[in-house]
Amino acid sequence: MTLLDDLGTAVPLAGPPRRIVSLVPSLTEALAVTVPDRLVGATDWCTHPAGLDVPRVRGTKNPDRAAVAALAPDLVVANREENRRLDVDRLRAAGIPVWVTVIESVDEALASLRRLFGEALRVGELEWLTEAEAAWSEPAPVAELRVAVPIWRDPWMVVGARTFAGDLLTRLGLVNAYGAGDERYPHTTPEAIRAAADAVLLPDEPYRFTADDGPEVFEGLPTALVPGRDLTWYGPSLAGAHARLISAIDSLRGGGPR
Repeated sequence: MTLLDDLGTAVPLAGPPRRIVSLVPSLTEALAVTVPDRLVGATDWCTHPAGLDVPRVRGTKNPDRAAVAALAPDLVVANREENRRLDVDRLRAAGIPVWVTVIESVDEALASLRRLFGEALRVGELEWLTEAEAAWSEPAPVAELRVAVPIWRDPWMVVGARTFAGDLLTRLGLVNAYGAGDERYPHTTPEAIRAAADAVLLPDEPYRFTADDGPEVFEGLPTALVPGRDLTWYGPSLAGAHARLISAIDSLRGGGPR
């Protein structure tokens, strides 16, 4: 059978894939939770679920394509933002089917996951996906709080426009202080963040902000430390992310660093 991935590219499959290599941490977790017997390889950055024991194929931006091929996958899953087109093209040239996801919003994430697992992998109803859809279908509260979400420091970078995390903020009733520009992850400064935002969310990935590394830069501005997975991962973590992030936002409205 031939199916179309999120880019509209034809992906030839002899049947539901049985040997899958994932180049995307979010999708690795989803595969490991849903079809653990089919996951035969993942990147070094694929940290969930805890204790995942599969061969590693280096990073998302520099996968070891020879190692991928040696695992004899009948499908590799990738993402337009996280993985390089060069690697996707060369894997395909080597005769390995690659399914590329495109996810810039919560709706796209949910639809993409349903297509991958339902159409390509032929898996039945997924409890975690149903729970995630229910959680994120709740009407967003009235937006009152302008927040900035740094993802790196030195140089400082923040979540910007047309991003999954940015859409997630909107659904939580927040205004992304950097959501109206053209850049997806603009560079900025702590001074500019303090001028633009009412509060700051500090995730623990890709930069690992901690109680001792981050909040001190925004003294006087409410800050909250949050799991990076809750802001940027699409997969089983989506089911509980809504409630956890709402709790963090409530702490911001309380007015102080948490």
